[in-house]
Amino acid sequence: MSDDPTDRPGPPGRQVPRGRLSRLGQFGRLAGSVAGGMIAEGGRRIAAGERPQLRDMLLTPANVGKVADRLAHLRGAAMKLGQMISMDAGDLLPAELSAILARLRDNAQHMPAAQLQQVLAREWGPDWRGRFLNFDLRSVAAASIGQVHRAVARDGRKLAIKVQYPGVRESIDADVDNVATLLKVSGVLPKGFDIAPLLGEAKRQLAEEADYEREGRQMTRLGALLADMPEVIVPTLDPDLTTTGVLAMTFLEGRPIESLETATQEVRNATMQTLIRVVLRELFEFGVMQTDPNFGNYRVQPGSGRLVLLDFGAARDVAPQTAAGYRDLLRATLSGDRAAVRDAALAAGFLGQAVVARHGGAVDQIIDVIQGELSRPGLFDFGDRRFVEALRGRGAEIAADSAAWHLPPTDILFVQRKISGTALLAARLKARIDIHKTVEPWLGPPAS
Repeated sequence: MSDDPTDRPGPPGRQVPRGRLSRLGQFGRLAGSVAGGMIAEGGRRIAAGERPQLRDMLLTPANVGKVADRLAHLRGAAMKLGQMISMDAGDLLPAELSAILARLRDNAQHMPAAQLQQVLAREWGPDWRGRFLNFDLRSVAAASIGQVHRAVARDGRKLAIKVQYPGVRESIDADVDNVATLLKVSGVLPKGFDIAPLLGEAKRQLAEEADYEREGRQMTRLGALLADMPEVIVPTLDPDLTTTGVLAMTFLEGRPIESLETATQEVRNATMQTLIRVVLRELFEFGVMQTDPNFGNYRVQPGSGRLVLLDFGAARDVAPQTAAGYRDLLRATLSGDRAAVRDAALAAGFLGQAVVARHGGAVDQIIDVIQGELSRPGLFDFGDRRFVEALRGRGAEIAADSAAWHLPPTDILFVQRKISGTALLAARLKARIDIHKTVEPWLGPPAS
């Protein structure tokens, strides 16, 4: 056996279903399995003297676990959407459901070595091994759209090679439609609620994420914009090895950002301060934002403590009116003016008129809770989540009224996803940040 890592296969993986019919079959088996679980749960509840509701029978831990595991096997857009649901809902999901869906953030399964080599031969040609001193067939990370391998170029540079799962690009539309069908059947979405615009935007976004040449350009773009922040580092693109299905970049050592949970309070505060500053610059200064807040996209460089930023497939331009809407909303929130917050939220599209008309009291209570938390002098403790219960109760009241449902502009949805995910990470690290001092430089004078 050679010592060259190229010759060492990784541990057994699960073949990625490629064809449309193959992936449709996976959804069919999932539906059958979930239906069986619903029947069993319904029987159990009837035997216990209960009158089971469809939603209760569907969203059992066992059924949600089946959905999570099947989406992890499918990878691609199916798994990506599951990750987005778990990350976006954050603390507003039931704790049990949130914990199960969170498995999708780090539960991807890598390709078997034979399938991997077929993909590399297709992208680089049959003699691809000659491009490297060595290439480790064992993946160091696996995600929804691709997996990452370490390699050493002929000139000695250490590289990270992200390889896209086969069939991902071709299956995006079908996967999104299938996941949407599951949501509709589950009763999560009210009848008559039009999610077509969101589905179309999700398909477009996922198609962009599956274009690794585009991701390489966005990585280079944001790396240049952040070059004046020495506490942050972005990989450097290798354009000669990058294709639509393979992304090659410098390999940056880093520990998972969650490892900072055991770091000092000062280190946790400083790291989150840096990340929040990056988000503010993306929104208000750069006009481009990496909108995927998955914790796996952030690592901490050993020794230096620099924040390593990864995965730029979800980077997208931010419209000036979106940035202006956030600026107005932040300014109103920090001013303590409830009416100004409500007006800014309506103007930007965060809220719909029906929500305010039907649930004005609940909306005002939500605003009061948020303003009450942010008005406290000094550091805001992200780790103190007691206020979430108040938000969950008011939010559940609004969500239960399908006539009040409102879909914000897609640009806001993607930006808010990054902001919400950043807040979740700050809560995970129990960071304490002076919100007023951090945000104020970006607000500027009120619009005349």
